[in-house]
Amino acid sequence: MSYKIGIDVGGTFTDFLLVDADGNSEVYKVPTTPVDPSIGVFRGLEQMATAKSMELLQFLTTVTTIVHGTTITTNAVLTGRGAKTGFLTTKGFRDVLNLRRGLKEEQYETKYAPPPPLVPRRLIQVVEERVNCEGQELIPLDEEGLKNAVARFKEEQIESLGISFLFSFFKPEHEQQAARYIEKELPGVYLSVSSEILPQIRLYERCSTVALNAFVGPILKRYLESLLSKLEGVGFNGNLLIMQSNGGVMAPESTIRFAANTLLSGPAGAPAAGVYHGKAHDLNNLITVDMGGTSFDACLIKNGEPNITTEAYIARHRLATPVIDIHTIGAGGGSIAWIDIGGILQVGPQSAGADPGPVCYGLGGEEPTVTDADLLLGYLEPGYFHGGQMKLDYEKANRVIEEKIAKPLGISVIDAAYGIYRVINSKMAAGLSEISVGRGYDPREFALIVAGGAGPIHAGMIASELDIPLIIVPRGSSVFCASGMVMSDLRHDYVRTCTCAANDADVNHLNWLLDQMEEEARATLHKENIKPEQIVINYSADLRYEGQFSEVEVSFSEKLKSQDIASLLLAFDKKHDSLFGYALPGAPAEIINLRINARGITEKPETPKADWCGESPVAFKKERKAYFNGHFIDVPVYDGLLLGYGNRLQGPAIVEEPTTTIIVAPENDLTCDRFNNYVLYPKGTDLISLIEKLKTLG
Repeated sequence: MSYKIGIDVGGTFTDFLLVDADGNSEVYKVPTTPVDPSIGVFRGLEQMATAKSMELLQFLTTVTTIVHGTTITTNAVLTGRGAKTGFLTTKGFRDVLNLRRGLKEEQYETKYAPPPPLVPRRLIQVVEERVNCEGQELIPLDEEGLKNAVARFKEEQIESLGISFLFSFFKPEHEQQAARYIEKELPGVYLSVSSEILPQIRLYERCSTVALNAFVGPILKRYLESLLSKLEGVGFNGNLLIMQSNGGVMAPESTIRFAANTLLSGPAGAPAAGVYHGKAHDLNNLITVDMGGTSFDACLIKNGEPNITTEAYIARHRLATPVIDIHTIGAGGGSIAWIDIGGILQVGPQSAGADPGPVCYGLGGEEPTVTDADLLLGYLEPGYFHGGQMKLDYEKANRVIEEKIAKPLGISVIDAAYGIYRVINSKMAAGLSEISVGRGYDPREFALIVAGGAGPIHAGMIASELDIPLIIVPRGSSVFCASGMVMSDLRHDYVRTCTCAANDADVNHLNWLLDQMEEEARATLHKENIKPEQIVINYSADLRYEGQFSEVEVSFSEKLKSQDIASLLLAFDKKHDSLFGYALPGAPAEIINLRINARGITEKPETPKADWCGESPVAFKKERKAYFNGHFIDVPVYDGLLLGYGNRLQGPAIVEEPTTTIIVAPENDLTCDRFNNYVLYPKGTDLISLIEKLKTLG
């Protein structure tokens, strides 16, 4: 039997999905090891090997593919612990990184400081050279100035270097000349060159992305080389693929070169899994949410496609590479409850994380968390957390919530716990409202796909606040991102700036740029062992009305012809109207950038359809008291592993799995679909009619 493995290293747990050749899957979880995430990775691999009655060496010979999502780069930026980085740019533009856009993020906060710089000013050097906005060389590269700059970098013993010259996206020769010299003089220094990383207009965005790539590149390179070496040392000779923030995966060699593509990639596997589970019911309009121990990630999927943005920020630094538009807030099972200076209960964004974790873990935590509240409310079973591998301490959770929340507020411990539960749910509902209502979408027309170890505990109240009528909890919801990684294709994004008036565009020149990118994309995918028939190329262009600052990306299906420009402009008008509520048909428009995304289609696991089990479940475990509608009631508890296709439960009810718990509120019912996923919907609703209605609204 051969296997594929998806691995998602989160802030609290490292999740694993093991899929065999027949599409059967198994879920594994281990605590994340922040000091060295690979320790947690190998603990999970050893658990799988033990479950298959094999030694690790033998087990890994049966694994064909490992898809790995990592927070290494994200954490390096958030903590400021990246590589010692230098930066080389055109004379006269030394401070472009630290000036940024020159805009104040908090307009009314007079003492709001800028973020700590990725590159200190002393490590930013300039060299005289100049290319104009039409790609013509005005001043050749000053070789003597380059030598002096490199000597300074050598003296400072930098680990990494970003190079970004003015208008290098039109004429990259100066950057290439500098890179060749630096490779010779500073062997072993990681190079991040803008004409390779992001050859597009907008100086600050390009420089910031190049600096981020340089800042995290050596960290990721060391981690991946170490991981590859360890895997090879224990018998793994399959393919290792790394998750990107654009929702695709790529080989380690490409990942090391484009390290910034892994920034914000942690939750990027969720939309792929969401699309997969939505298709089981022919639903294309979805909102995916993933609530783990540290964060809550939400993504809106319209017509089967998550939105991609090139306007992301990480630690207030601009990242201009394509990123799935995922809204993240500090709301997880480990989120800490506290009372602010005004005596108001707050929850998060601080988290107890994996170490020490919530107080009820008994690992040294001292602050009340969401998980502690869930335990007191009866939503979690003290003896069955993590499938019984962890015992939760009710008394410690009770004591800390009483001391730090209930007594200061003058309320009972249970009222305090329920207050924590409601506050965190309201925060998450507000996050969903931001990506739906805030962008012109009605959440009542979407299905909510819920994931994460903590997500199904809170999903009912979140959906209730926004009147979302249908909730789908995948059977592997606690490892949702890991499952999405297994389902993801290889993906590479390319961009070329080609500023021109749309009506006067030289179609031959535009197609020449598209051909350049496509040739590079096919060569990269070929190196990653993707066959030509597995390659899919998608084209798009960034357009704006003349005089505007921001562009709108518009897709088109094939190479451009002269008559296609009119169709492109019509599509631009339509999308502009959808995004901003107005369009200016016939107004002069400009094409700013051309883009392609190249996908290498991978083989997806086929989830077997389950046999009909009837409506009446045979999975009852016991009853326990849980808090609903202002008081404790006896609630039936079911073993999720024994529930099957067709089984129905009436709320209130609790479904326990080894890695998550599903709370069915009194106003909801639950049924298992043909893939044994849980579907929650309002009591008394005809499920088939509801799904058909959602299809029509889509």
